[in-house]
Amino acid sequence: MDAALPAAAASPEAEPEDHALARRAAAGDSRAFERLYRLNVDRIYGLCLRLCHGDSSRAEQATQDAFVRAWEKLSSFRGESRFSTWMHRLTVNVVLGEHRLLRRWVTFEDEIQPGADGEAGSDGLDPIEPMRQEDIGSRIDLERALAKLPKGARTVLMLYDIEGYQHDEISELTGIAVGTSKAQLHRARRLLQAMLS
Repeated sequence: MDAALPAAAASPEAEPEDHALARRAAAGDSRAFERLYRLNVDRIYGLCLRLCHGDSSRAEQATQDAFVRAWEKLSSFRGESRFSTWMHRLTVNVVLGEHRLLRRWVTFEDEIQPGADGEAGSDGLDPIEPMRQEDIGSRIDLERALAKLPKGARTVLMLYDIEGYQHDEISELTGIAVGTSKAQLHRARRLLQAMLS
């Protein structure tokens, strides 16, 4: 029935599996969407867990919301990137939009949460790489320190250092200025360094 399908089958590299699944799901094939869900749900849940600051119930809800939004927006997937990349960006937008974390969320007025060690630290620190393979104790210390960061600084750090977004992309996702993103990242790194030393 679909004239494009045999051509894609003849050349396996012509269309990646996720693109074919997304095309079929956009045409109403719920089994194709279920396959996309199963291929991506663990990664999307992990992203939501980080963006929801470790709150598993919020992360589960955000994961479901992201996949509902994906189902609604499948026709906008143009196949210019992998489906997982498109889903990742859509999820960040869903989580940030849902929690209205735009202007009031990323501010310089955020206070350090109780129990933080303060803002002392030196300038010119190397980027912190939270996802390094470290011993369990250090990872727990790092997770606790991340949780103590002000929300704005923590989220910019996660988007930049963990998720790999650039400042212009963070600006687009959150609605803050590029300069504010850079300042929040510097602040987050300085605070983390102070808390972990």
